[in-house]
Amino acid sequence: MNHLFEAIDFVENSLYEQIITDIGTQQFSIVENFFTAEEVAVLRQSIQEKHEEHSFKKAAIGNRLNETIIKSIRGDVILWMDESDVNAAEALFFKKINDLVSYLNRTCFLGILHKEFHYAIYPKDTFYKKHIDTFQNDDRRKLSFVCYLNEDGWLPENGGELVLYLNENGEEVEKVIYPFPGRVVIFESQIIEHEVKPVNTERLSITGWLKTR
Repeated sequence: MNHLFEAIDFVENSLYEQIITDIGTQQFSIVENFFTAEEVAVLRQSIQEKHEEHSFKKAAIGNRLNETIIKSIRGDVILWMDESDVNAAEALFFKKINDLVSYLNRTCFLGILHKEFHYAIYPKDTFYKKHIDTFQNDDRRKLSFVCYLNEDGWLPENGGELVLYLNENGEEVEKVIYPFPGRVVIFESQIIEHEVKPVNTERLSITGWLKTR
C-alpha cells in the first residue's frame, strides 16, 4: 500500500474507503458521487453569482508568497474560498471536505491540518500547462482535489480535460479525465504531474489541497 495510507480499524465509509484504496494503489481517485446532483447545482449557482460580482482574479504561478501571472502557462481566473465566511453552498462543501479529512486522519494517520480551496473558471481557449502542485519552498500539499461544476450535458468536445501523467513501469502514461459535472478527482500533490487542456466552453470547478503543518 502507498506510504500515505497506513489504515487502522475504523467504522467504515465505503466511499472514503474506495478513495483510500484508489490512491493507495494508483495515486489518484475519480469519484462520481462525492456530491449529489443537487449539491453540485447549488455550488454552480454560487460560483456563477460570485463571478457576476467581478470578484475573480487572474490565477498565478507559485504559492501566495511568490506569485507570478504568466498567461502562456495558465489562463484561469480564481476566487479563494474563506471557510470562516461562507454562504449556504460553501458550508455544505466544507462540511463534506471536513468529514473526509477527519476520516483520512483517523484511519490513515495522514496528518492533514490545513486545507485551501478556490473557485476556478477557465474561459474559452484557456488552459494550464503541465505542472506539479508543490513548490520548492512549500511541500505541505499532500492531496489535490478538483470538483467539476459544469452544466449537465458537458461533452468531450467541450475540452478542458484534466490529464494526469502517471508512471507505469518506468513509462509515462496519460490518464485523460473529462470534467463532467459532479465528478471529483483526488490525487497525490507531490507525485503526479498534470495539466488542463484548452477549453472550448467555459469550465467551472472548485480546486484545492489538503495540507500538513
